[in-house]
Amino acid sequence: MSAIDEEFETDIPTLRRILAECRTVAVVGLSASWHRPSNFAAKYMQEHGYRVIPVNPMYQEVLGERCYPSLRDVPEKIDMVDCFRASSEIPAIAVDAIAIGAKVLWMQLGVINYEAARSARAAGLEVVIDRCVKIEHARLFGGLNFVGVNTKVISSKRPRIVAN
Repeated sequence: MSAIDEEFETDIPTLRRILAECRTVAVVGLSASWHRPSNFAAKYMQEHGYRVIPVNPMYQEVLGERCYPSLRDVPEKIDMVDCFRASSEIPAIAVDAIAIGAKVLWMQLGVINYEAARSARAAGLEVVIDRCVKIEHARLFGGLNFVGVNTKVISSKRPRIVAN
C-alpha cells in the first residue's frame, strides 16, 4: 500500500459510522438498467432503509425515484454522494458535493481520484475511495450469509430453461 493509499484508507469503525449516519444518498451515475452495478447497489440500499436520490441527466426516474440531472438540482439535503462515474469526472462531482453541503464523498470500486479527495477533505467532507457502499453495508450490517452476499438474485446454479 502506497503512502497515498494509506492517507485515504477508511477504517471499519468509520465506515460503520458513515453508513449508520448517512441515510440520504445521492447516487451520481445511477443507471435505470437493472443489471448495472449502480442500480444493483442503489436498490439494495433502498431495501435497507436508505433514501436513494438518482442523479443522471439521461433519466426522469430510476427505482421509483425522481432523477435529477445534477447534484445542484436536488432540492433536499444529501448526506452522502455515491459516485458511479469515471475517476476523471470526480473533481467536478466533488465541487458540487461541497457546494450542496454533503457530509461524505464516496467513490465506488475502481473510482479513484486523490485530487478530488483532498479538495473534499479540505472542505470538511469525509471521503471513501475505491469501495462499494453495498458490499460495505452487507459486510458490516449483516447482509452476508455463509455462502456470500445474500441478494436472492445471483446464484451459482445454472438457469433452468423450459421448452415451450
